[in-house]
Amino acid sequence: MRRAVLVDNGMWGYQATSGYQAGIDLTGFRVEATDGHIGKVDEHSAEVRAQYIVVDTGPWIFGKHVLLPAGTILSVDTANQTVQVGRTKDEIKDSPEYHPDKHNGDADYRNQVGTYYGGLL
Repeated sequence: MRRAVLVDNGMWGYQATSGYQAGIDLTGFRVEATDGHIGKVDEHSAEVRAQYIVVDTGPWIFGKHVLLPAGTILSVDTANQTVQVGRTKDEIKDSPEYHPDKHNGDADYRNQVGTYYGGLL
């Protein structure tokens, strides 16, 4: 059986300039796109080369969740519990559908998400 290789496009790690500090739990932080509020962090991972946040969008896109690789995060403001991402609402809304059963271990799915966001740079 052939195993998919995860595309290493920098999407699955926090940018050094983001202000993210290891050990900080981002769950519950407010998430802002470049053009406005999109929701709150429902889940996050700090695993090396597999860092991401899952955002509960609430009523913005009908209560859906979206997976955002940590490489999309511009800044983390712990004092105000806010995460700023470098994507627009439309870019996030048009992202690959979130699959809660795939985001942790399915390399093909992670490739799809990472390629989508990496292509928006």
